[in-house]
Amino acid sequence: MLKKLKSLAKQLKQELAVYRLVLKHPQTPWLAKCLLWLAVGYLLLPFDLIPDFIPILGQLDELVIIPALLYLALLLIPHSVLQSCREQVQQAVASEI
Repeated sequence: MLKKLKSLAKQLKQELAVYRLVLKHPQTPWLAKCLLWLAVGYLLLPFDLIPDFIPILGQLDELVIIPALLYLALLLIPHSVLQSCREQVQQAVASEI
């Protein structure tokens, strides 16, 4: 179980590094950049569209809104940009080992 959690944390860290590179990439469309920033902002800001004190819906809004924003942004990003950013992250991880 602990091994699985460590693996999941490593994958999440790599995905965040990929998104960071995608935001800096000059070929990333501005709308995709905006959607990625909205996802990060919604995750970090202290207010929610649906307050947390509303049972079930208050906790589920983060589970729906953030992945939806990420999904839409990934649809707009050219595959070549995403692939090159993933390769850069893989090379960085390989050089650490």
